[in-house]
Amino acid sequence: MTPHHATLLLIATSALLRLAAGLLLGLGNDEAYHFLYAMHPAASYFDHPPMVAWVEMLGLYSVGDRFSTLALRVGFVALFAGSTWLMARIAGRWYGGWAGFFAALALNLTGYYGLAVGTFALPDGPLLFFWLLTFDRLDLAIEEPGKKRLWVGVGLAWGLAMLSKYHAVFLPAGTVLYLLVRPNRRRLLATPGPYLAVALGLLIFSPVIAWNAANGWASFAFQGGRAMGAPTFRPDYLLGAIAAQAAYLFPWIWAPLLVVGWRLAAGWKDRHERERLALCLCVAPLAMFTAVACFRPVLPHWGLVGLLPLFPSLGREIANRAQTQPPRTRRRLAFAASFSILMLATTMSQYHFGWLQRGPDGGLGILTAKTDPTAELYGWDQVADRLDRLGLLDDPRTFLFTRNWYQSAQIAHATAMRRPVVCYNLEDARGFAFWSQPGDWVGRDGVMVMINDDYTPFSFYERWFRSCEPLDDFPVLRGGKPVRRVRIFRLNEQLAALPFGYTADQVQERARLRSQLQGHAAHYSPPPEIGANPRATRRD
Repeated sequence: MTPHHATLLLIATSALLRLAAGLLLGLGNDEAYHFLYAMHPAASYFDHPPMVAWVEMLGLYSVGDRFSTLALRVGFVALFAGSTWLMARIAGRWYGGWAGFFAALALNLTGYYGLAVGTFALPDGPLLFFWLLTFDRLDLAIEEPGKKRLWVGVGLAWGLAMLSKYHAVFLPAGTVLYLLVRPNRRRLLATPGPYLAVALGLLIFSPVIAWNAANGWASFAFQGGRAMGAPTFRPDYLLGAIAAQAAYLFPWIWAPLLVVGWRLAAGWKDRHERERLALCLCVAPLAMFTAVACFRPVLPHWGLVGLLPLFPSLGREIANRAQTQPPRTRRRLAFAASFSILMLATTMSQYHFGWLQRGPDGGLGILTAKTDPTAELYGWDQVADRLDRLGLLDDPRTFLFTRNWYQSAQIAHATAMRRPVVCYNLEDARGFAFWSQPGDWVGRDGVMVMINDDYTPFSFYERWFRSCEPLDDFPVLRGGKPVRRVRIFRLNEQLAALPFGYTADQVQERARLRSQLQGHAAHYSPPPEIGANPRATRRD
């Protein structure tokens, strides 16, 4: 078998496995929220640029079912197939066909990229594809800097990467670092090619800039604020971030990547220019998120793009070992592949049957409803069914709300958006703050879906409505074990607009309400139970 045929077989096999997972697993919290992006087309969104929505819409509208879980994900499976091909192409151009195959295989055998990004509707899917496409075009453009069409390709790919996720800003940062530290490449800064690429990329990204300018720079401020932390060094945060990153890539991929990176850095003077470029592209994201992790918790996947340029060199290392130590290499690759397949099979089995979850009276399970990562995907259809049986989804007077953006998103998807859904949260309404106006709901009846124990005092919600009525209290069950508790309340006739938006006057109003909320917490009254008399609210 040739490396080309092996790569095609890898793409086909892994795509089939991901399509099966996409069909058999419910939506994660982020996916349900990103689904609402596709239902609210815009130039950009509060959390991310619009590419994730475009990929979703391509799948949803090509299939013709706006609420199909598989259709929502199919574009991301296709993009990862393209990412696999790009990784094989880059590494194959550098080190030969088998190095390309093994680099692509290593990418598929990672936890985060191979299992999550390659299947689920996440911004990292298009980011990975367009990041690698930019890397591929940039590699060619630097080798032949006089060809403007190559720089146009760099600009197009980078602009699309920026439309995928803001992390793409590290690509020009790493490129400039490379051009500055390499005397024989520094002259490229005096040629029009790099500037043409940057200008074209910014032009493609300009709708996101325009959206932010029109919305108080909300998205830039939100994402930038997530990198801010207290000025106290926290080694526990740093160690936790490193351990989590290793877990996300799987240690047998993560550790060899670090070894490869160390060897490339140690032998800097003897390295090929392409390897030096790869190292420079690693520096900015790894340095940035490592620095942030010293002061505040970070999500493990934030800095993973910093390790992507090392996969071609890892592919070469595996290819060399496959020649010198064939049995040992085959055993290691077989273990890595088996582990990934076992993880996928376990996830699908746990999602459907919950056999690893302990019951309310204990048992042999090793997970609880809070620690089970599949729990968030499960059972939202049960919530939708209960709302339907209560007649709430056919009542034109009602709208649904929760206090968490991801819970509201799950309910919106599960109910096929038969009623409008809002997130009533003074601190973090996310995109819901842009998909409706607070005044839209005045005079209407709100159906509050309380998931588990809401840490906002119920009296805070109650005060915005004329009266409230408890309707239902039930557990979502999987295999006879409770996944979450759900309580449903009808809050009749909203009296005033709750300022969940991000305009200046709403931010000021929220500051005033937060102090009142603290007072409510001091006089907490639990939600009424089923069968209790409706309670009148204050009218102020």
